[in-house]
Amino acid sequence: MNFLNTDKHSRRAFLRRSGQLALSGTALPFALNLAAMGEAAAFDATDYKALVCVFLYGGNDYANTVVAYDDPTYDLYSTIRGGGAGRSAGGIALAQAALTPTLLNPTAALPGGRQYALHPNMTALAGLFNSGKAAVQLNVGPLIVPLTKAQYSSSDRTNFPLPPKLFSHNDQQSIWQSSSPEGSTIGWGGNIGDLALSSNTTSTFTCINVTGNAVFLSGDSALSYQVSTNGAVAINSVKNNVYGSSAVRSAMTSLIQETRAHPLENEYNKVTKRAMGAEAQITSGLSGVTLNTVFPTGYPLADQLKMVARLIAARNTLGCKRQVFLVSIGGFDLHDNLISQHPTLLGRVSDAMTAFYNATVELGVANQVTSFTASDFGRTLQSNGDGSDHGWGSHHFVVGGAVNGKAFYGTAPPMSVGSTSAATDQWHVGQGRLLPTTSVDQYAATLAKWFGVADGEMGNILPNLKHFGTAASRPDYPTNLGFMA
Repeated sequence: MNFLNTDKHSRRAFLRRSGQLALSGTALPFALNLAAMGEAAAFDATDYKALVCVFLYGGNDYANTVVAYDDPTYDLYSTIRGGGAGRSAGGIALAQAALTPTLLNPTAALPGGRQYALHPNMTALAGLFNSGKAAVQLNVGPLIVPLTKAQYSSSDRTNFPLPPKLFSHNDQQSIWQSSSPEGSTIGWGGNIGDLALSSNTTSTFTCINVTGNAVFLSGDSALSYQVSTNGAVAINSVKNNVYGSSAVRSAMTSLIQETRAHPLENEYNKVTKRAMGAEAQITSGLSGVTLNTVFPTGYPLADQLKMVARLIAARNTLGCKRQVFLVSIGGFDLHDNLISQHPTLLGRVSDAMTAFYNATVELGVANQVTSFTASDFGRTLQSNGDGSDHGWGSHHFVVGGAVNGKAFYGTAPPMSVGSTSAATDQWHVGQGRLLPTTSVDQYAATLAKWFGVADGEMGNILPNLKHFGTAASRPDYPTNLGFMA
């Protein structure tokens, strides 16, 4: 088995290198013409669709988010996490009775009588699941190739490569978002955005970040346009008087937009002028938006998702048919204080994502907007005393009207810390860290397929996807997981 990095020889990579040559002045007309032909042919969107990534920074604890509920599995969970007598709370285990209001009732029962509930603070998201508007993807995480525990433990890294720098926050955040460790400059959200640029009248608004700098929305051509929860980020010296003087403001406005003789100065002013135009367009578009859906107040994730909803409401004014958004919430690195801090975080995720879904219903685009969660990694099932440590695989949510909801996808992992029988050990790599049975590439490809990405473009967006699915003789790792209609 040869894992030559063939994506380095793809059309996308060729365009990237041509663009790099173009910057040095050696291939500008050729590179621009080739990029225009190649990217414009990706797909011609006539409807509207949006993907919204909700990133949970710090590594979310999967076991207290999607919680074992059936008696045999709950008892194992409680024992491992230090639960109390009579299935009561204890250690970092939740009481079974507290889970009853958030019990998930899938259309098709899981094998072996397995049942799950969400954390008691996630009643809103449980309601979306049980009404068919949300699904759970079980045990998903970064993989280069499908792996068994024996292959993970093997010294043969040529045939059984591991994602680099496992259990490292910054690197695993980057790998989730870009398939490469920290330092990567191209993310799969941005790669999807590259293909959508030609569908949008204003391509600047294809990839919009409402949470700060991240690699997820950076493409070869698509840029991550950043807004705040209050709207477009303005240039203060142009937007407001300087030292109380409108004359100074007018002078600054003229200086930063005028044509310059020096090429670099002129390019800087062109970029600034473009930014000012984008800010004005966003501000104008949002001014016409009235949103009646009530969002929770007092925390950033809800504010970010409310801004995404408002931008979607302004999609026609902004000239957009395809958009990719990124929002986030931090604080999930809970080596300590899991029981005291995790509930608040999960309640905020549940309430904010549910309000956002309700807003898409109000706007009439519920079937055209899909939000999904991601995180650095899952965490250990075994407690470290007051929390859990860095893990690997985790459970994630997909929400929207186009989701084949009220269902679990993937494989429910055995409840184990990886130190007993072979049957329960095979998907654990110590302390209850999950060896993923679904790769991020499969997860992303399912979302990208719904978004409109052609099968022939998938490998350019997700470099490890070639190792999964029927083309790689691994039909047990399908490239379409089925959670999208």
